[in-house]
This record gives sequence, C-alpha cells and structure tokens, in this order.
Amino acid sequence: MPVTNKKKLGRDTAVQGTNDSSVVSKVSAAAQGYFQDVYLQHFVCKESRRAPLINRGYYVRWRAVDHCVRRFLEKTSNCPKRQILSLGAGFDSLYFRLHSSGVLTNAVVFEVDFPDVARRKSALINSNNTLKEMLDSDGQCLTEPLYFSSSQYLLLGVDVRELPQMGKALDLAGFVWTAPTLILSEVVLTYMETKWSDSVIKWTADHLPQSLFVIYEQIHPFNPFGRIMQEHFRKLNSTLYALQKYPDAEAQRRRFLDNGWEQCVCLDMNSFYFGLVPEVERLKIENLEPFDEYEEWHQKCSHYFILTASRGSLTAHDILSQPLSPLTVTGPSYSPISLPVRTVSICTEGLGMGSVSLCPNAVLLTGGSSKGGREAQMGLLLENKHSWKCIKVASSGDLGVRLYHTVSAIPEKAAIVLGGRTSPLNPVKSICKLTIDPSCTLDLEGQDNVKFDVEQIVCDGGPSVSRWRHTTTLVSHKGKTHFYFIYFMLFMFFFLSSDVTFFIAGKDFLFVFGGKNETQVIVGEGSFMDISQYLWTEVPVEGAAPEARFSHTACSYQGGVVIFGGLGKRGVPLGDTTLLRATNSGFRWQSLDIKPTPVARYSHCAHVIGDKLLVVGGVWFCSHVPGVAVINLSTQSSMEYHLDVTSVPWPLMLHSFCSELTDSKKELLLIGGGGNCFSFGTHLNQQPAVVDLRLIDWDNK
Repeated sequence: MPVTNKKKLGRDTAVQGTNDSSVVSKVSAAAQGYFQDVYLQHFVCKESRRAPLINRGYYVRWRAVDHCVRRFLEKTSNCPKRQILSLGAGFDSLYFRLHSSGVLTNAVVFEVDFPDVARRKSALINSNNTLKEMLDSDGQCLTEPLYFSSSQYLLLGVDVRELPQMGKALDLAGFVWTAPTLILSEVVLTYMETKWSDSVIKWTADHLPQSLFVIYEQIHPFNPFGRIMQEHFRKLNSTLYALQKYPDAEAQRRRFLDNGWEQCVCLDMNSFYFGLVPEVERLKIENLEPFDEYEEWHQKCSHYFILTASRGSLTAHDILSQPLSPLTVTGPSYSPISLPVRTVSICTEGLGMGSVSLCPNAVLLTGGSSKGGREAQMGLLLENKHSWKCIKVASSGDLGVRLYHTVSAIPEKAAIVLGGRTSPLNPVKSICKLTIDPSCTLDLEGQDNVKFDVEQIVCDGGPSVSRWRHTTTLVSHKGKTHFYFIYFMLFMFFFLSSDVTFFIAGKDFLFVFGGKNETQVIVGEGSFMDISQYLWTEVPVEGAAPEARFSHTACSYQGGVVIFGGLGKRGVPLGDTTLLRATNSGFRWQSLDIKPTPVARYSHCAHVIGDKLLVVGGVWFCSHVPGVAVINLSTQSSMEYHLDVTSVPWPLMLHSFCSELTDSKKELLLIGGGGNCFSFGTHLNQQPAVVDLRLIDWDNK
C-alpha cells in the first residue's frame, strides 16, 4: 500500500510532527521528577517546561507503558531470546533506559518508523557520545531500510502500513518470528485509517504466535472533551481515525479479539492510575508541583487507555490486570426522559466564577477566569420578559482577582465573598461584603448599570479563610428555648388576639466547609460565622463529620445544610449525601443512605427544591458528562436525568461553572464553565444555558 499522493504525504508529515512535540513534553515531565529518564534530553534541541497538567499527563502515559514493558521482561526473563518491536517509535528512549537498568538480557529492541524519522534519529544517536556508548556498534548509518544496527538495538525506516516491506525489513534485521515478542504502539495506529491499523493488528497476530501487543491511545470522541480533542488533531492534519469505529474500551478490546488475539485487557488511565499505581507513588507525583486542574486531569485520563492483547504462552502471564478499582459505579437509576437544554444569547465566558441570586431573577457574578485572563470585575444577569441580559456593575472598592471562591446571599440584598485563589500558591485571605447601592434597583427595564459597595470585613476569633473550592451556606439556629417563654407565647396567641403572629427569631450563621488551604491540604472541619457581628463562633456539632473534601456542594436545608459529592483525599469523586441538622443545642451530622446510589461527582452545582436535592453537571471517572440527579431527601431515593444538548452548537462542559434557579424553579441557568483540555486547547462555554426542569417527575418516591 504505497503512499504516493500529496495529501497523504502531508498527513504523514503532520503525524511525524506529533513525535517532536511528544518528546519535548516527556523531557519536561522527566526534568520535574515525574519519572527517571536521563536519555530523553538527548533527542530534543531545546528543553521546554510544560504546565503541571501536561507533566502529569505524560507521566501516566510513560508509567502505563513502562509497567507493561517491564512486566513482559520479567515474565520472559528465562527465555533464551525475546524481542520488543516498537511501531512508530519516534524519538523514544526506550532501549537506552531499559539497557541502563540491566533488564535487556537476551532481548533485542527493534524500532520502526517513517524513513525520515529513522534517518533523523540515527543521526542524533551517531552525534551523541552518551547514546553511542550504550551500543556495541559504531552506529554507522546504513542504507534504507536499516538505519542503525547493533546486537540489541536496530532502527528501521519503513512505513508501518506497508506490511510486506516491514516484514522484509525485519527479516533483514534478524527478527525471530517465533520468539516471545512485545509489540508496542504508543499513539500510532490511531493516525492510520482503520483498514490499515486493523491490518497491522491482524498481521502481528498471524505472524507472531508468542506475542503481547501493548497499545496506548485515545477513546471517547463524542463528549465535549472528546470533540475538542478530535478538533485539535484535525487542525494538525493528524486525524484520529480509530475513534469513530472504536470509541470506547470495550470496542477496542473486541477489535483485538476479532483480529486474532486470544486475550485482551483494556483500562482507561483513571483505572490504571488508581488501580495499579501504588498510593505512595501517587502521593509523590501529586506533591511535585502546585496543582489545581483536577477536572482536566481526570478527563484526560478518561480519554486515554492502555491495552494489552496476548497470544500463545503470553496469555498465561498477568501483564495488565483488571484492578479492584474504587471507581466502580454501582447502579444509578436513569430516567428515560432527557431534559432539554437551550442557550441564552449573551456572553458570560469564564470558569471558577462565583454566583448568587440576590432577588428573583437577578444573578450577581464575581471573579473567575476567561480567555482574557483572571477577572476582578463583577457582572449582573437580569431576566426581563423571559430573556436574560447582562449589565455592567460598578463598585466602590476592589474585590480582587479570585477563582473558586464563594458568594453567599445575606439579608438586605447583600452578599459575602469568601476565599478563592489567584493561583494554587496564592490563596485570597480577604472577606468582602457586597451591598447594592440604595439608589439602584434590580427590576428596572433598560437599566444598564448597577453599583455595589464593597466593604472589607475583619472577622475575629476563627480559622483561616485562605481556602478555595470550599462551600459557604447560610444556616439558622434558634438555640435553647425556655419553657416559660413558650408558655407566654402560646398565651398571647390564643387569648389576646388571633390576628397577632409571634415567632422566635433564629440566629443566622455562614457555615464554611471543606476546600483546600494555602498548604494544599484538603480541609475537613466546618466553621460558623455569626453574620450579625462578623465573628467566628463555636457552635456544638454532634455526630461523625463527613470525609474531608473540596469542589463539593452545600445547600441550605431546613435550617441546616445538605452536602453532596466532592473530591476526597484519595483523589476519587464522592457520591455521598450528608445532612447537618439543627438541634436544640447546635447541629448534628446525619449520613443518608441514598438508593439507588447517585453518580459520584465533583465540580458540580446543586440546589434544594422542597425535599429534593437537584445536582447538575460535574466530573466523574466515566466517559459522559453527568446530567441532573434528583435526590429525594425524605425517601432517600434518587433518579438521574440525561441532558439533551442537541440545540447547543458547541461542547457544553459542566465543570467549574455556576448555576442558579429561576424564580419559577422550572428552569436552571448554567453560567460559565469549561477549562484547559490537556494540550488540546482551552474551551469555555460561550453563553449561559438553560435546563428545562418541567419534565422531572417531582412526585417520584
């Protein structure tokens, strides 16, 4: 299948370019201590430090491939001859680091790539004394297709799609077809049309009776992250062909079994990372650099997989086991109804913003980050005649740049802004009170600006507020009521006047829970702020507190709080529901046993309607974006609803976003959201979206 036309040649050149970018990212991860490889640096002209998200992504890629390769070498250590055949090897340093660690006894590494790539790599090896010393040959460039030859390392320049030519080249290089062989394809086959990549998979199964195929590639093309991932590679003229025909792990597994392989295990990278990487190693990796891109990290891992397929004697070896994973989802119940979503024709791009409803259909937005950078300004969304508009907000003071902070409404059309960060190393310590200027109203048609007074609050007697990804919730506590006072109230009500209404005024507190602090520690305790005098107050709380977490939700409910989800200390999304109930003396924690179990998630939003907790969006460790979960707090039951986003013309990412109920509680306004999609670019939701809640069965028990 010779490649001759200019269009295909252009695609091949673009694919070769992905090698250059990949090796620079691997060098960056190695330089920051994510893994040990001193040989990669010799294959780049200039080192470049990547963002922590990229470093983590290339670490887990390296770790998964290294796990499989070393397990293969361990299981075949007694064989007189074993081989590694790396397809599309690029500038990988696999041979050099394996040789330096002494695990290549009786093993030969064959690398195959385009002739231009093989020629460049051969020249780099020949010009570098460190690399040449690792070989028992003078490294003299040979004629095509054999560009480098030594007793344990051979470099071939062949188009992998041209299988007869590759077979002849391997014969020329001394390849032993009956020896135990590991075939490695690290993001290679997906760049080929599936008629060619399927042929490679079948050809290796037919010609290598004792073999193990290890492949690392992308999956899940149809959700928002997958759409952005595909578009990125299309712009590079490097289409990911395999995604359309083999979109998930099960399809990839069936692909190998249908093409001659006897056993196959396929794991996405979340399952690999949490199931097969030891906890001690994970903690080390997670503490290497300041980090706060959890949503993008977990989505990246859910969109890549590691697969092993085996034949012959290799089927008896446990190279890639199916781990006992904490990520298993146990039977959420899905409604057959999907909730319609439509967009609103105003622009509110941003992630990590804070939002609060100050009055019916008036939503204040604060802080966040957009394509223009981090924002210190405020905005106001107003609904007029079933349409929304965004108006300017002026302020008397500086709110400061904040992401992942909280904004909580308090009486008199005011709000408290607490916490947040400018970066993972710079938490915001100040607390601000926002009050609408008395001369302004929020219900005038045509109003184009509103002014808020910004007051810095000094709150004594309590914990540090240098935290982000936390929650703040307004709770009310009446305290102990003496019997004689109750008797007096009843007497006044029944005997003096039936027209007089008496009530015992409660005390309002702002309850702060969870989040991360300035030392990157996940916070578990809760704190109470007396908002009448801005004082941290000790309030008795009974019962076992929920697990420490961040990016959870906390909603006011019956004078207390209902907490759902979040990301815990293990780094795994939580799906628990916990109440903080008011008592005569304070509050009490109560864990609810919701059945069926809702989808675990974090970076979501939640609202209470009656006795129902409405949970929307978020991130979990599966392929699709969570929709809406309705949790009945009385019956402790739940129902999940998918979102119908066919009318949304761009990928709707529901993390790092805000949401507010409309006054009628029949619609949910989703504002902002999105993030940095690994190395594929940043996506921000372009407009607010509205979820129609009228199809929900609110009476479902």
